[in-house]
Amino acid sequence: MARLAFIGGTGPEGTGLATRFAKSGHAIYIGSRSEERAAETVAKIHEAVPGADLYGGPNWDGALKADFVFVTVPASAHAELLTELAEAIEDKIVVDTVVPMSFEGDDGPVAAMPEAGSAAEEAASLLPDAKVISAFHHLDAGQLQRVDRPMQGDVIVCGDDEPGKKKVMSLVEEINYVRSLDGGQLRNSRYSEQLTVLLVHINKIYKAHTGIRVTGV
Repeated sequence: MARLAFIGGTGPEGTGLATRFAKSGHAIYIGSRSEERAAETVAKIHEAVPGADLYGGPNWDGALKADFVFVTVPASAHAELLTELAEAIEDKIVVDTVVPMSFEGDDGPVAAMPEAGSAAEEAASLLPDAKVISAFHHLDAGQLQRVDRPMQGDVIVCGDDEPGKKKVMSLVEEINYVRSLDGGQLRNSRYSEQLTVLLVHINKIYKAHTGIRVTGV
């Protein structure tokens, strides 16, 4: 089993993914700027997955020791935090789940893509030695935390490092009833990230928790 660190792992997405992979038997590290919040999240996951291999603490320690580094921070903290952690991350596999969006009044979110084109491409520019893989944009964070229920949906995985991408695709399919799909090169992440913004609007309209399923594959 692998060591998975969730940078900014105290938020809904990080907590949900960490809970699912703790259930799969991986060693999980919850990283945070606040060690108190990290400890609270570790305790929460322990309640859902008793006996899980869990640790919590500063983001740097998790990035240094993990086999896979999951980036689950808010988009506003993305660039600054990855710049701080570049030396600790080095050439590891980085799974970027971040969706850049902003909220304008009551109209809901709009895509707010960085100059690089996507959050994942920004990560690649800041972590030149890392194997940056884009994934997990379309699984509902709340549903991820409910480990008593199976998830449904596809996860589109984009990346330029083929061995790293295959490893992340294998991780995806450890979540029951979730399928991984190869989305091609890392630059395609911009389309996957922007699709999440549309799903947020659909969720609001239908008061739902939507995901995606690609047919014909």
